[in-house]
Amino acid sequence: MLILGLNKTTLLDYPEHVAATIFTGGCNFRCPFCHNKNLVFPQKTTAYSENEILSFLKKRAGVLTGVCITGGEPTLQKDLSDFLARIKELGYLIKLDTNGYQPDVLHNLLNKKLIDYCAMDIKNSPIKYAITAGLASCDFHLIEESVSCLLSIADYFPFEFRTTLVRELHDKEDMHAISEWLKGAPSYYLQSYTDSENVISPGYHALSAQSLLEYRDICVQAIPNTRLRGIDL
Repeated sequence: MLILGLNKTTLLDYPEHVAATIFTGGCNFRCPFCHNKNLVFPQKTTAYSENEILSFLKKRAGVLTGVCITGGEPTLQKDLSDFLARIKELGYLIKLDTNGYQPDVLHNLLNKKLIDYCAMDIKNSPIKYAITAGLASCDFHLIEESVSCLLSIADYFPFEFRTTLVRELHDKEDMHAISEWLKGAPSYYLQSYTDSENVISPGYHALSAQSLLEYRDICVQAIPNTRLRGIDL
């Protein structure tokens, strides 16, 4: 595992749980608005060993109830399954953050019951997916497979879809297309772009509060539980 960061306590990353967040290095997307440039393009070797992380989690058992695995893109880690199994042995619930571009890995983790919650990023409408992910092209069928996988288990497995909205990349037509595509999802969260010095490609902007509300109202028609997250209006 290439582990480049550890947030020892968070009340925000795992719904209804006090959790720790583990940040893995490397990503198969190059989203220009991503604010984790140092994780997407890791410049150093593993900052934490697996044993360091597991030792910390063992000590915090009973205080923490959940562990979030994020990145970067965690599903690129070849030993992810084994690492999660070791965390499970400590009694933790596990939340996975993913871009959904490795559906086989997602299927495997679900089948092995190694994750208890999944948050999948939805970059944009299908027609604009590659450009929003910072790629010349992408195999959109892989994204569709991950979405379909999660929707098929919505009755018993908790998950969410989420989109970071960027003024230069998202418009009302995109929101109509996304919401129709994700119809049936239990939860859809809209997040506003936030500029930072760690963004991959500077020059992007957040939407206005009015636009955020309009986009939410569009999505609510197909996904009733559409909410704005981390946005002060």
